[in-house]
Amino acid sequence: MSSNLEPIPITSQKHDPAWKHCQMFKNGERVQLKCIYCGKIFKGGGIHRIKEHLAGHKGNAATCLRVPSNVRVLMQESLDGVVVKKRKKQKIAEEITNVNQVSTEIQAYADQVDTNTGLLMIEKSDTLEPSSSLLVNQEGTSNVAGERRKRGRGKSLPAEANALSFVPVELGARRVNNHVHMAIGRFLFDIGATMDAVNSVYFQPMVDAIVSGGSGALMPSCNDLQGWILRKSVEEVKSENEKVMAAWVRTGCSILVNQWNTQTGRILLNFLVYCPEGTVFLKPIDASSVINSSDALYELLKQVVEEVGSKHVLQVITNGEEQYIVAGRRLVETFPTLYWAPCAAHCVDLILEDFAKLEWINAIIEQARSITKFIYNHSVVLNMVRRYTFGNDIVEPAATRSATNFTTLTRMVDLKNNLQAMVTSQQWVDCPYSKKPGGLAMLDLVSNQSFWSSCVLIVRLTNPLLRVLRMAGSKKRPAMGYVYAGMYRAKETIKKELVKRNEYMVYWNIIDHWWEQQWHHPLHAAGFYLNPRFFYSMEGDMPNEMLSGMLDCIEKLIPDVTVQDKITKEINSYKNSIGDFGRKMAVRARDTLLPVEWWSTYGGSCPNLARLAIRVLSQTCSTLGLKHDHIPFEKLHETRNCLEQQRLRDLIFVQCNLQLRQIGYESKQHDSMQPLSSESASIVEDWVTGIGAFLDDDTYPDWTTLETLSVNTMPLRPGDEVEELGAGFNDHEIFNRMKEGDNEKAEDNVVS
Repeated sequence: MSSNLEPIPITSQKHDPAWKHCQMFKNGERVQLKCIYCGKIFKGGGIHRIKEHLAGHKGNAATCLRVPSNVRVLMQESLDGVVVKKRKKQKIAEEITNVNQVSTEIQAYADQVDTNTGLLMIEKSDTLEPSSSLLVNQEGTSNVAGERRKRGRGKSLPAEANALSFVPVELGARRVNNHVHMAIGRFLFDIGATMDAVNSVYFQPMVDAIVSGGSGALMPSCNDLQGWILRKSVEEVKSENEKVMAAWVRTGCSILVNQWNTQTGRILLNFLVYCPEGTVFLKPIDASSVINSSDALYELLKQVVEEVGSKHVLQVITNGEEQYIVAGRRLVETFPTLYWAPCAAHCVDLILEDFAKLEWINAIIEQARSITKFIYNHSVVLNMVRRYTFGNDIVEPAATRSATNFTTLTRMVDLKNNLQAMVTSQQWVDCPYSKKPGGLAMLDLVSNQSFWSSCVLIVRLTNPLLRVLRMAGSKKRPAMGYVYAGMYRAKETIKKELVKRNEYMVYWNIIDHWWEQQWHHPLHAAGFYLNPRFFYSMEGDMPNEMLSGMLDCIEKLIPDVTVQDKITKEINSYKNSIGDFGRKMAVRARDTLLPVEWWSTYGGSCPNLARLAIRVLSQTCSTLGLKHDHIPFEKLHETRNCLEQQRLRDLIFVQCNLQLRQIGYESKQHDSMQPLSSESASIVEDWVTGIGAFLDDDTYPDWTTLETLSVNTMPLRPGDEVEELGAGFNDHEIFNRMKEGDNEKAEDNVVS
């Protein structure tokens, strides 16, 4: 971007949906727009040209190649609706004047209709202005987009109901929506629910079901909920789980042991089973009295493996503490066809935690925190920042506190120009907070090139590790085929950034200390080996340790020696791209298909190796976390009544499995992790907690003055972490994991 472009905040008065997908800049006297996906700058044509660019309409603007498919469809629908909106604009004034009268007549008539007949609803048209209304004519058709909407087919309605087959849901839209939203808010506030309850995938279907029941629908009683509704929900969840469990025969599965320390000091273990088709919650166990006993842990793990079926289990993933290591070794001796592994995500988190303890990195993090703490404790400043950053927060919550340190530094680096534009603007100069100690300190840091240079270096050193963390718990794809390559890239990046061995070994030693068990894990080696994207991009011979890991998996996971020998022969076909492996389609698909899909498509000539590859590449590398809030784990172990205890077990079973069903629904994830949300408080506490000096003035922070944050704010660094892994693996220092001083020893041996 040209350095003379000055960011301009996009005001809330701009209603076109395309404004949420571009940035506005001032170049002299001219205003220019920039696509947030591909970075293309438009010097003219206004928002309409941006919309054509995003929608892929050729002619006036080049097509954006990086826009998400859902955004492209939205822009296409918006363009298609422009002509209709122009035609309807002249009628809107008339419609609004008739709204109240029509609404009153319909409501009065609807009261006379038996609610059991049901009323068909009109869907909200995307082409209407927020303030417009839908009207129903006497023939039972809507004038949405100038089209006739036929009544729903099926069971015929009584004659008196036909006249009201369509009820306009947009009558007095703003007033009605506010009324509904207030009712929902009062209910959630009353029961103490978290604000992200509305992000549940079951929230909208619940509202739709209530609406379809009509105004006279009766809500369930407490007895209904803890009686037949819970019973039926248990049956539904078990039925869904059985569909997932059927896939274990083909893909195998991983048992995940999720440890949770409660506020009252209890230690609970949640047992889950992962496969690409979904994750199943089995049961919770109160392990408070046995957590330090490797014998007791072994018995628990053994019981779960037998319950799942050892023939399906490839690995059991737990924390990496000593008692789990001992229990895991005993488990492997009992079941020789499975592995024990520590959680890869937890290992990466410990690496990031140690990085943050390095003196120079810790100093930069503290300086960055001083900026965010000042901003997030003064609504006037926060509003100004959000206007200059186009609605983006500068604190970026991640899965853990350690990761949040570095995702936030990354976000601040991305917004550097925006922050500098703000603190040099007349608006900031006129702001009374710019004269406060916190404001002056913020100005000094945001204007300090040395501070930003250090931030950039930290971001370059840690972003590859954040990528591994995201991959380890990925909701898009099983992680087993990627984390080894991800950690290789992390070490390679650090080496290239710092160049001198004595400098990059500081970071390598931290990585190796926590990742040692993962380096030696045969499943990770086999995952790399069997991922065609990485296998065929190896430069030179495959490292011995990786080849040994692959052979170890063959011997362990395939007890039949006859099949082992067949796989050994089939490996040569894979290695030399013989048969279907060498097809041009197969070569192209190495980078485009998921590894499991690639083996399913092109591995037919090597059925035994393909079966093994699919099972290995279908596994995860971490214990997927559950949100423990509002799940009555502790009540379960406090209740002494056997009947109530069983009911609580069923309730937990349903809650946890329904929560796991939502994994992969990303639509509201970003909005649910706002820095000022109470749900993310523990993660971002170090970045937003107020400092006394900030509050010891004549003003007080007032959250009610905060401007509404757009829920469509896009991540500043879009992209696929797997795509960023690239190709080419030839650094044997990384594969061999030489320790500091090894080079000197090697040179001494040569001299002698």
